[in-house]
Amino acid sequence: MDDIEIAVGEMTFTGRAAGPAGGRLVLFLHGFPQTSWSWRYQLTALGEQGYRAVAFDQRGYSPGARPEQLDLYRMEHLVADVLGVADSLGGHTFDLVGHDWGGAVAWHVAGRYPDRLRTLTVASTPHPRAFTTALRQEGADQATRSTYMDFFKQPDAPEQLFLADGAAGLRGLYTATGLEGDDVEHYVEVLTQPYAMTAALNWYRAASIGDVRGMGPITAPTLYVWSTNDAALGREAAEATGQHVDGPYRFEVLEGVSHWIAEEAPDRFTALLADHLEGSAG
Repeated sequence: MDDIEIAVGEMTFTGRAAGPAGGRLVLFLHGFPQTSWSWRYQLTALGEQGYRAVAFDQRGYSPGARPEQLDLYRMEHLVADVLGVADSLGGHTFDLVGHDWGGAVAWHVAGRYPDRLRTLTVASTPHPRAFTTALRQEGADQATRSTYMDFFKQPDAPEQLFLADGAAGLRGLYTATGLEGDDVEHYVEVLTQPYAMTAALNWYRAASIGDVRGMGPITAPTLYVWSTNDAALGREAAEATGQHVDGPYRFEVLEGVSHWIAEEAPDRFTALLADHLEGSAG
């Protein structure tokens, strides 16, 4: 696995890649509050299988792609980043994999630019329309799970909580949701850089329920993996996601696994992903 830089317009994204340069491009999108490091197991495995597996540190996480204007973190820009990175890597058509916020972006790419994707794989994050429906139901499980989003949208307070006392709050977030170990320090190192935490939180602040407008049906062969111990994303929206996929669809549930699927259950998730990619070869 190699460290790489990807130039897109005036921005430069850092990332990690594995496999031959001419291999079939599989692009990975991380979530909050992580980096491309979260995909290390999958990059290595797919690279060994001959794919060109690439994960990049998304807008706000890459030092060279960290604008300060809030509106530059709207979904339209996040989607454009994915297409720009793929173009820079020579992949007009590519396979897309996303988790958490990266999963949300992946759904939007698939719903807006279906001709660009060979396959879609999403871990944890339900389709945006399924999520919005679940969120709007008064007293519903998802509305309760998502109360933290209102706090994340506040100015300054989340940064103070996460970064005070040597980022104790940020480390506590990982621990409370099931992610532990030395690997957490990779994320802490990035998110304690100047403006990085604010940039990551700006994804929430710039988000709107109206983002779903303009999304078409998902026609790419789609694998969606959800886990039962996910503290943030409940079963209702997960099970409703298939209603928004018109193409071939596979829904897999990992019992007893937390939100951090790619790291907590790397063998199971990678096997599902590899099978999905192989089934869509050619």
